[in-house]
Amino acid sequence: MLPSMADARLLVVDDDPALLQALPHMLRLRLQNLHVDTAESAQLALELVRAQSYDVIVSDIKMPGMDGFDLLTALQDLQSETPVLLITGHGEHDLAIRALRGGAYDYILKPIDRDDFAAAVRRAIDTAQLRQRVKHQQQELEQYAASLERQVYQRTEELQQANVALASVNESREQMLRMVVHEMAGPLTSVKGLTQLMKRQVRQGQSGERLVQNFDTVEGALKRMERLIADLHDAAHIQMQQFHVQREQTDLVALCQQAIDEFACERVAPTASTEDQCIGVVDPQRLSQVLLNLLNNARKYSPSERPITVTFQAREQEICIAVQDEGAGVAPDALQHIFEQFYRVGGVGGQPGSVKGLGLGLYIARAIVEEHGGRLEVQSRLGQGSTFSINLPTSELAVNAAKEAFEMGTRSLLWKIEWRDPQLDPLSSVNM
Repeated sequence: MLPSMADARLLVVDDDPALLQALPHMLRLRLQNLHVDTAESAQLALELVRAQSYDVIVSDIKMPGMDGFDLLTALQDLQSETPVLLITGHGEHDLAIRALRGGAYDYILKPIDRDDFAAAVRRAIDTAQLRQRVKHQQQELEQYAASLERQVYQRTEELQQANVALASVNESREQMLRMVVHEMAGPLTSVKGLTQLMKRQVRQGQSGERLVQNFDTVEGALKRMERLIADLHDAAHIQMQQFHVQREQTDLVALCQQAIDEFACERVAPTASTEDQCIGVVDPQRLSQVLLNLLNNARKYSPSERPITVTFQAREQEICIAVQDEGAGVAPDALQHIFEQFYRVGGVGGQPGSVKGLGLGLYIARAIVEEHGGRLEVQSRLGQGSTFSINLPTSELAVNAAKEAFEMGTRSLLWKIEWRDPQLDPLSSVNM
């Protein structure tokens, strides 16, 4: 807030005690609420100026020691914007001109006319306050300009980051389209070729057994395309932050057993189920999807004669479901990217006949686990295999462990999946 007349402060400098007393009295009668300080010498005036800011300074020119001109010069360094009025004798126009050239705001001639003197002081105060307003507005403009500059810089940075992100999105999109075209081409080619073959077989009256085999192959190709489309659908919803889980009360132990049975059920009868239970509020279909993805990856990158181990542990703070294989493992530089969208580990060959996929499985699996408030972690060593762990906090799942052993966190369940022959036929799934 800028000062009003009531806030204005004036300094009168004169070596004449009578004038030093009369001038403030004269001004107070004509300018209400004006605060006036006095100094009987230029040296004392400078001390006051160093301690206090003034709106106007009035000084006599002719004073012993430091005169009014010397004071005017000194004030240029201390308060250069403060208007200074110099008092000179009648007819001393050369001193008045010198005063104006030296930087004085105005001059007052003796004998002093009271009304003229008050008007000159009023003009000087108005000028001082106008200068203050201009200075204040200039500072505000400078601050505003600096703020605009910062905003422009910030927006430029954001725009550059957005351009980088957009370029990355475009690159990912192009990569995705190339991968989708490549992955879809195989099943579509198989379906097209098999349908043409079956058409010829029907016309030639060949056996129904061969037709059934071909129909099974077509069905497998269609299922593969269905999985690819489902993965793309999930990935799109994750990117748009529209991916959600549908929770319900679920026996987590039974969920693991069912996923393992589904993984091996095509060639092996279902294993005997355990009586242990651990009830939690989860999305059973989505968690099964995660577990099946981890099991398929483990099978894909494991030697045919080595087992896959699934461990279920109910602890006080979290549920841990781990899938361990004894395959080739993942290099450390690849581990930091393994959960990224469309990322596929290079240099690691899968089992014969395995399908490589779009590189979305672990990306979607991590999103599902995180939607449950949990973490999907991996530990791997080259040549020794990998362990993927689904860690779900009990506070998020409203877990109710029916068995005392689960409540105390003293027991875990373990399934070991082994294989019958080099054709990768599952042998058994054993509860331990």
